[in-house]
Amino acid sequence: TTAAALERFTINFTITNLPYTSDLENPDSAKFRATRRVMNTLLDRLLQESSIGPVFQGCETRDLRYEPGSHRDETRVDAVCTYSKEPSAAPLDRVGLYHEVSNKTRGIPQLGPYSLDKDSLYVNG
Repeated sequence: TTAAALERFTINFTITNLPYTSDLENPDSAKFRATRRVMNTLLDRLLQESSIGPVFQGCETRDLRYEPGSHRDETRVDAVCTYSKEPSAAPLDRVGLYHEVSNKTRGIPQLGPYSLDKDSLYVNG
């Protein structure tokens, strides 16, 4: 049998109650590291309870950024998540996963202590 391959997908969304500051630009800052740790934990918990839970490996927040043209009290989150895909398994159902994440975040407005922009969630682009 062929071993499962690690596959990646991205999750992007905007937090409306995390003001963007220059600390979030710097991956070495305490604020960036603390925010990334919380994001990774919340995303991991969310996806472990989803349909890909059994093969889900984890998420890593890569970027916290300011979206030009948006409010300064909003922060854009870019995360890369990994799962193991068996060669015989169907490709990742991005639409289905999007709907699961949307439902688990109560129609997108909430992820832990964070409020999300309901129109900002993207799974793999």
